[in-house]
Amino acid sequence: MRQVIVKTIGCFINITSILSPKLGGKIALKLFSKPRKIKLKELEKDFLMTAFTEDIDYKNLNIMTYRWLGKKDTILLAHGWESNSFRWKSLIERLKKLDYNIVALDAPAHGRSSGKLFNAVLYAECIHIVAKKFNANIIIGHSVGGMATAFCKSKYELPSVNKLILLGAPSNFVGVFSRYTAMMGYNKRVSRAMDELIHERFKEKPEHFNAARFLENEGTQGLLIHDKKDRIIPYSDAEDFKNYFKNATLISTEGFGHGLRHEEVNNHIIDFVNA
Repeated sequence: MRQVIVKTIGCFINITSILSPKLGGKIALKLFSKPRKIKLKELEKDFLMTAFTEDIDYKNLNIMTYRWLGKKDTILLAHGWESNSFRWKSLIERLKKLDYNIVALDAPAHGRSSGKLFNAVLYAECIHIVAKKFNANIIIGHSVGGMATAFCKSKYELPSVNKLILLGAPSNFVGVFSRYTAMMGYNKRVSRAMDELIHERFKEKPEHFNAARFLENEGTQGLLIHDKKDRIIPYSDAEDFKNYFKNATLISTEGFGHGLRHEEVNNHIIDFVNA
């Protein structure tokens, strides 16, 4: 049923593009950029309220941050699409026992942060603001949070950051766009219009936003973890990161899916953090 709904929406946007390619592109891009606002469950609220919370103002947005205080290095956690800071619960509990200082943020239009639209470039800016404010030493990003972390580290001076951990991260924007286009069944008019709108807004073509290539000269230590059977972000994206990010180690899993929510993954992260 979901697939039928998706294709129906795609068909409507294709028809719109016959009359106005730009309008079709705008609708498709807005749909791509608008996550569902998922209400926090009581269990999630209860856990997140064990942290010190603080709203950070940025570009008319309120970015929610959570802090669990510790005496060791500061670790910043950036979740992925249609998620929130609760996704890190099991890792946070492990890191707390080791006395690390932990900061998590809700992305724009996610969790308890404000906003209706989301993109990886804006998320990178928010990660930068939070990392700078709390003097982060290690940044861990899942999925688009990993992509945004790569964007952030390549663009901004963050001398305090000495380690990056990217979990199931997409390596390039073109791949993300092409998978979205295929899923929706968009025609070439819609695809071209979206590309043109991206260029109009960011002054760069979609192929510019290659997170893997952005880390080509990165001297920071890196850890890449990706599941070989990830159905959301293909394993080839992890290989792309490894080819460019020379100072990173790639760990491949099998059977943990895109979410990578498993104690084995947490063990790899903690081993890398402690090293």
